[in-house]
Amino acid sequence: MNHFKLYFRYIRLHLLSGMEYKGWWLMVLTVVLACVVDPSGTILMFMRFGNVGEWTVERILLIYAIAVTSYGLAESFFRGFDYFPSRMIRSGEFDRLLLRPRPLFVQAAAAFFHIHRIARPSAGIIIIAWCLWRQGVMLTPATASMLVLALAGGLVAYGGVLVMISGIAFFTVRAMEWSTVFTNGSYQVTRIPREYAPRFLRNIFTFFMPMLVISYFPASVICGWGEPFWRGWLALPAGLAFMGASLIVWRIGIRHYKSTGS
Repeated sequence: MNHFKLYFRYIRLHLLSGMEYKGWWLMVLTVVLACVVDPSGTILMFMRFGNVGEWTVERILLIYAIAVTSYGLAESFFRGFDYFPSRMIRSGEFDRLLLRPRPLFVQAAAAFFHIHRIARPSAGIIIIAWCLWRQGVMLTPATASMLVLALAGGLVAYGGVLVMISGIAFFTVRAMEWSTVFTNGSYQVTRIPREYAPRFLRNIFTFFMPMLVISYFPASVICGWGEPFWRGWLALPAGLAFMGASLIVWRIGIRHYKSTGS
């Protein structure tokens, strides 16, 4: 509990400092508009060519919105790990964290927080609500809980991606661009109907980075697309499992760290 209090104290300070800028709400509004406009290409394509089998634009956007909201939450609350390779390792800032008698994970996660990043999950929630309304889906206590746990699982899974990238950064800070495949690039895969996606992509984003587990399965169960009910509850366990693997990489990196000045 003390670690959680420390983490949210850091976040509160970042939040208050960000709100000192008079135009902070313009940054938030800009990101919200960008996130809402982003799927417009998909909407226009479906308007022009129609549905793909049973896949409607509402189905595609629901899965996409769950993934985007999850990534937005992770990007907000694990922002320190997003900057870790460049701001901590390369600059030597991580050496300063080692001197403080506080958990390294908490310090690194809360090292940065940008108020406008909360716009992405906010826009994602708006799209989720619109898609459910368009499909005539009324949430029950069970499906509402499933949706909340799916977002929590997505938060942990995407946070795990950032933690794993930070662990690898202890060994190299170059050629890290590949990591965008599992962050910004991964939720773009949700625009492809699952059965039409290449098997290789489906396996990667199901059994390695569980992006389809945290987005497609809950959406399918909530909307009644035919997936077994129990699969809708796999999001949080899958996210926790991926975070556990990422923490192992993180610990290995810390163990081999020899300071920037070495």
